[in-house]
Amino acid sequence: MDFCNGNSGGGEKKHQKGNVLRDFILAYKTLGIVFGGLVTSPLYVYPSMNLESPKEEDYLGIYSIMFWTLTLIGVVKYVCIALNADDHGEGGTFALYSLLCRHTNIGILPAKGVNFEEDRSLSNHSLITEKPSKLGKMLERSMTARRLLLFIAMLGMCMLIGDGILTPAISVLSAVDGLRGPFPSVSKSTVEALSAAILIILFLLQKFGTSRVSFLFSPIMASWTFTTPIIGIYSIFRYYPGIFKSLSPYYIVHFFLRNGRKGWQLLAGTVLCITGAEAMFADLGHFNKRSIQMAFIFSIYPSLVLTYAGQTAYLIKNLDEHSDGFYKFVPGPVYWPMFIIATLAAIVASQSLISATFSVIKQSVVMDYFPRVKVVHTSQNKEGEVYSPETNYVLMILCVAVILVFGDGKDIGNAFGVVVILVMFITTILLSLVMIIIWRTPLVFAGLYFFSFSILEGAYVSAVFTKFLEGGWLPFAVSIILASVMFGWYYGREKKIEFEMTNKITLESLAVFLSRPEIRRVPGLCFFYSNIQDGLTPILGHYIKNMRSLHKVTIFTTFRYLMVARVAPDERILIRKLGLDGVYGCTIQYGYADSLNPEGDDFVTQVVNSLRTHIEKNSDLQSPPSVKDEVSQLEEANSVGVVHVRGKTRFHTGKETSWFDRILLGFYEFLHSNCRSALPAMGIPLQQRMEIGMLYTA
Repeated sequence: MDFCNGNSGGGEKKHQKGNVLRDFILAYKTLGIVFGGLVTSPLYVYPSMNLESPKEEDYLGIYSIMFWTLTLIGVVKYVCIALNADDHGEGGTFALYSLLCRHTNIGILPAKGVNFEEDRSLSNHSLITEKPSKLGKMLERSMTARRLLLFIAMLGMCMLIGDGILTPAISVLSAVDGLRGPFPSVSKSTVEALSAAILIILFLLQKFGTSRVSFLFSPIMASWTFTTPIIGIYSIFRYYPGIFKSLSPYYIVHFFLRNGRKGWQLLAGTVLCITGAEAMFADLGHFNKRSIQMAFIFSIYPSLVLTYAGQTAYLIKNLDEHSDGFYKFVPGPVYWPMFIIATLAAIVASQSLISATFSVIKQSVVMDYFPRVKVVHTSQNKEGEVYSPETNYVLMILCVAVILVFGDGKDIGNAFGVVVILVMFITTILLSLVMIIIWRTPLVFAGLYFFSFSILEGAYVSAVFTKFLEGGWLPFAVSIILASVMFGWYYGREKKIEFEMTNKITLESLAVFLSRPEIRRVPGLCFFYSNIQDGLTPILGHYIKNMRSLHKVTIFTTFRYLMVARVAPDERILIRKLGLDGVYGCTIQYGYADSLNPEGDDFVTQVVNSLRTHIEKNSDLQSPPSVKDEVSQLEEANSVGVVHVRGKTRFHTGKETSWFDRILLGFYEFLHSNCRSALPAMGIPLQQRMEIGMLYTA
């Protein structure tokens, strides 16, 4: 009864555990998908800095800052710590929030239909500690803290989507800008137009999925990863062999003492050296932890260290050429091959963030945090490979607009820096909570982690905020819009659940309804969809009063999205008898990384088979003839015809409704009327669908 590919995600990782050769091969593949934004960062780090009359000591200090940032954040924080905080193979801020919600009762979204105590019994949940920690108890008691935690998780998701807008723009623009080196006559507007054209073509190809071209990703990124450090080594020996003396923290201290406030502001540019580290954690669901660690430690990290060392060595001997810090340090004979590789690498980096954005939107829709948009699985073998047409074209418009409006790579870099460091800072906060509440790390070590990285990332946060008016406002504008959409949708869904729980139909009330002489039981099988499990939706009473009938076999169906990555196949469809003839309850459970793509008859067949199995398994509670009659009634109803009934509700706002509710519920109604219906997303034929309208009082 599994609606998704059971061999994807976590199962694959378990199968590969311990196989070093397979991990090595998988590590090679990760080069093309996981580290896109990170490995292309040498294209735009130095050009994004606003350096004025730099000296040798400045470059040594900047390289020392970049080296220790890569080491502390990239290696220590992400590779050694964060990659261990997976939620059944899934990573990212959403997975951290999921872990916290499952180990403490801090979820505040009743629309998800989550029963915390019941969820603890699911087999694919992590081991729950018997006694909640003091911090966990405090979070459970404080609604303000729980809402703040939800806001932080939402902000992390919004910022990651912003990353999907800025990474393609800055990566492709920086790569194509290499044309202006050999051809000074090429104008800036020409570079922008060509970059925009490349991105438009890339977005138009998204509907075909990445599988058709993904075999090219790894060779492209491997070529980039292995050629840039070679050029770096060449530049080190030619221009400044003593560059690695700057690894001493002395040069960082000297840099800030010499430059003061200006040196602090330059952190807004150096932070770009660690772009893509969060994607390394967020893409954990596509690869196993060991493969990502191997790829980073043995390939990406040394490549970046040597590439930045080579760039810095060149700039020390050519102090004022930092505006094109990458292409200027490339030797003339290999300039054009490197231009081609850089452009292709930028395209792959863009693809990796676009795909990650699709995944984030899909997870948000599945968890009911975001209005429903179309999500298409472009691969039958890879569950994580999804495509959303609406998301794709909005991203395309925004990416092209960023290039055309903020054509200066420095302004895009300022906006990019805000996204990069805020997502990392959010990860630090959530990971600290995971360490204390779930891992039970001693407070001394958890505090050391939190304060160390809070100080480091806090310094970067304060620096990027100085660039707010110089492009840094863009990700905030995007995040505010996305957060408003998410909160408006959440608020409307919460209000609906609140009304339904207050006015729900109990089984006793349903029995009274069905006992009335004017109510008939008509032939056929009916799937009646509801958002609540403890009781029945009030739309049912509205339906029976007006239709004066109910199908002989009626299955009240609830889709239950759990705060877990994936639900085991044998726990996917839960059937229960409701004590009335021909009336059953069905709960279909999904995690945020599961594929919600049952289709029409296949969906009906799986539920009917589950119901038949449930009836036969509980035959000891009934006489054999009764079981046979019940199964016969089910098969007869299925053969007569199937109808899927869902409510189409709207809020009625009167004079007594507060202005706050009028605004938010009006916004929700706008979103709801323009989003996709839940049933077509399941592939249910049009002729089998029925919608029952009802007004809810706000």
